[in-house]
Amino acid sequence: MARHPTVGEVKTRLANEIGAERACALYTAFLRDFDARFARAARTLVWAFHPPERDFAAVVSAGSRCLPQEGADLGARMLACFRRLRGEGFGRVIVIGADVPHVRDEWLDEAEAALDRADVVLGPSEDGGYYLIAMRATHDVFSGIEMSTDAVLEETLARAARANLRVHLLPPTFDIDEAADLARLRDLLRQEEWRRRLPHTTAVLFPPPLPQATGEG
Repeated sequence: MARHPTVGEVKTRLANEIGAERACALYTAFLRDFDARFARAARTLVWAFHPPERDFAAVVSAGSRCLPQEGADLGARMLACFRRLRGEGFGRVIVIGADVPHVRDEWLDEAEAALDRADVVLGPSEDGGYYLIAMRATHDVFSGIEMSTDAVLEETLARAARANLRVHLLPPTFDIDEAADLARLRDLLRQEEWRRRLPHTTAVLFPPPLPQATGEG
């Protein structure tokens, strides 16, 4: 799930701290790192993008599938995404937010395996939401929940419980919303493994030094 990287329209909280252009450049780097990492992986990558009228295909690699999101709000759009992909015959659908470029491969493996016995898999984010949701069948655990609040995970779990759905929780992590989150991402990128995995993000957060001018004479 991703937004088109338009200056002033993505990562607005972060933009208030680091500037809209830099926030947009960082978000674009997230998208490109996701694309490079998953476009040729074993799982099928589908970009569900918003707003639907934007040219998202120009942002990602040629041949990447781009599916416009449908619905009045984020919850409705995620529900529509599950319905669309399940209707196309995908047996398991894993939806990831684009602002968690550091999602670990082992968490995706765990999510897929957990669907053998769970109806819903959630990856809790530390701000009270979730960075990942996966299902085998489409269950409406979205309607009536106001997204982007610190109660999203709690309300989603309650809705799943009322529907007698089995839930599996992945390890929690942070998403990139504020400057403090960037500091944590920078710490992660000091590890060579993550610098290789997220080269575009690394280039934005650790730009090479400008060449120094030399005087003559």
